[in-house]
Amino acid sequence: MNTQSTTLLVIGGGPGGYVAAIRAAQLGVKTVLVEGEQLGGTCLNIGCIPSKALIHAAEAFERVKQYAAGSPLGIQVESPRIDLAQTVRWKDGIVGRLTAGVASLLKKNGVQVLKGWARIVDGKTVEVAPAAGGEALRISCENLLLATGSEAVALPGLPFGGAVISATEALSPPSLPQRLVVVGAGYIGLELGTAYRKLGAEVAVVEALDRILPAYDEELVRPVAATLRRLGVELHLGCAVQGLAAGGKALRLRNAQGVAFELAADCILVAVGRRPRTEGYGLESLQLDLNGRALKVDAQCRTSMRGVWAIGDVSGEPMLAHRAMAQGEMVAEIIAGKRRQFAPAAIPAVCFTDPEIVVVGQTPQEAAQAGLDCIHAQFPFAANGRAMTLESSEGFVRVAARRDNHLILGWQAVGRGVSELCTAFSHCIEMGARLEDVAGTIHAHPTLGEAVQEAALRALGHALHI
Repeated sequence: MNTQSTTLLVIGGGPGGYVAAIRAAQLGVKTVLVEGEQLGGTCLNIGCIPSKALIHAAEAFERVKQYAAGSPLGIQVESPRIDLAQTVRWKDGIVGRLTAGVASLLKKNGVQVLKGWARIVDGKTVEVAPAAGGEALRISCENLLLATGSEAVALPGLPFGGAVISATEALSPPSLPQRLVVVGAGYIGLELGTAYRKLGAEVAVVEALDRILPAYDEELVRPVAATLRRLGVELHLGCAVQGLAAGGKALRLRNAQGVAFELAADCILVAVGRRPRTEGYGLESLQLDLNGRALKVDAQCRTSMRGVWAIGDVSGEPMLAHRAMAQGEMVAEIIAGKRRQFAPAAIPAVCFTDPEIVVVGQTPQEAAQAGLDCIHAQFPFAANGRAMTLESSEGFVRVAARRDNHLILGWQAVGRGVSELCTAFSHCIEMGARLEDVAGTIHAHPTLGEAVQEAALRALGHALHI
């Protein structure tokens, strides 16, 4: 068996792993990255990027169908149709360009990339079986970084396979199912369920709890629920999945009253969450401390074993690509001798439903639960000129701040395109801005961002446009 040594060995080439490898190499740290599948991980290949591509295509197709039915803009369209195979090819093209870009950056910065499957021998040794076959390679390292990501959770009695799919298969459909049942009304289920409905499938959503998007407060969810009703998406809330019906063409359910019934389905998308990927690569040999199913880490992403680090989804919630990237950069800099710790003031969360939802920092409810005396205000997009010109005036921007010194605690927004506001929200909280700072900043007109200033003004008691 061939052997070699390195300062840093990264297992996993997703957003956290490849960013850590690039930054470490930039700082002169000898780095090896091992990835068994495609660089970019879940996010670039079967998650964030392809899902947003499919969502965009579905939105564009629905808009054209609306124009065919009559448009106040004067646009006339006849008999629109979609070539789903071409849509998938377009999506795959975007993914290919991005993953090729990651490979180029790793090479440019001097990272040795091994395409193969890692197996941990001990905290300083890993064996890599090449994906293409051949002799395994044993690597000794001073630092081992685990960036193995997460995997979709399957339901007992409803394993993946055949008509039962995860988001991975949902993002590359060979054809459009006539009727899709989505199990799980979280952000993944609703993002993909909404896209499939806009593409033309009949869609039903099943949720064990009594509301959709349970991680978000009811005010933010209300416009999303209205869109689902407008699109004709069925909602079956408070229902437990009992398994597939005989023949596999229906899903058996039981509602909160104990009544059993079936939902016909050509395809069943299970989107009930993700779990850290901790199996299949010898992690158990290290006997690391766990936090539930995730690896327990400190503020520098160190595990319970010296020289072993963990970042991203394998280290638990929130399972967000941008969190993994920030952690990866930090770990690389610590290994290079810099003083760092992971202590963000807030991590933005975006739900790409219709309309989109953004949450950064504390909501008014969370601030109150923390014992803080806060003020909050919201500004509706119905009073925003740019939103009107985009034919999308539903939703609002909301701010929460301390009552005593007006320090901003959190921002929330729901509406078309509000995902692009989260950068301003994050800057605001990270830099310790107060309501007066935002209210006194000139915002360009006409933009959706004006609603941010107006929300701050309203919290101060002198909104100008409402």
